[in-house]
Amino acid sequence: MPLPFLTADRDFDQAVDEALPFEDRDRWRRPYRPGPWRVGAAALLLLLASYVLVAAVVIAAAETPTAGAVFFGAALFVIACALRLLRVGTWVSARGVRQVGFFTTRTARWEHVVSARTVQQPVRWLGLPRTVQGQALLLVRADRAAGAGSPLMTTHNADFLARTEAFDRAADAIEAWASEYGRG
Repeated sequence: MPLPFLTADRDFDQAVDEALPFEDRDRWRRPYRPGPWRVGAAALLLLLASYVLVAAVVIAAAETPTAGAVFFGAALFVIACALRLLRVGTWVSARGVRQVGFFTTRTARWEHVVSARTVQQPVRWLGLPRTVQGQALLLVRADRAAGAGSPLMTTHNADFLARTEAFDRAADAIEAWASEYGRG
């Protein structure tokens, strides 16, 4: 089964000379691989879902099918959460840049983007309230005040914690998309 979200780094590495190495630019894609923290959390959720599915079968066989259906629904909910967790990140296409969160998705069209730049600033560690000094990729939009909005990605989020080279490559790729399609 092909997993297109795992081929982003390989495509990027194969076309080092080209700033935008993708042929189909209208398709939304993540210019980096999901980080080990994100993949590990999703794997743990899927492991939990497998236990809940086994419990659903045992409960349905031993007690009532209704109770088994409740546990089956809970397992489906955990699986949906794990899949959504893998979708979280920054996605780009010829139409714009999309920041996908667990509950929300924000899209900025390239026509509104002045530039994308990497800055040194305090960033949240794994999305928790604790902040540490790190780098963040900020999107400068023409329709918003300077400094408004949250960073697209940071060196200390679940995708790039302890992977500064991957952050640099992903930030360079998004900056290349912004310089090609943005207003700046």
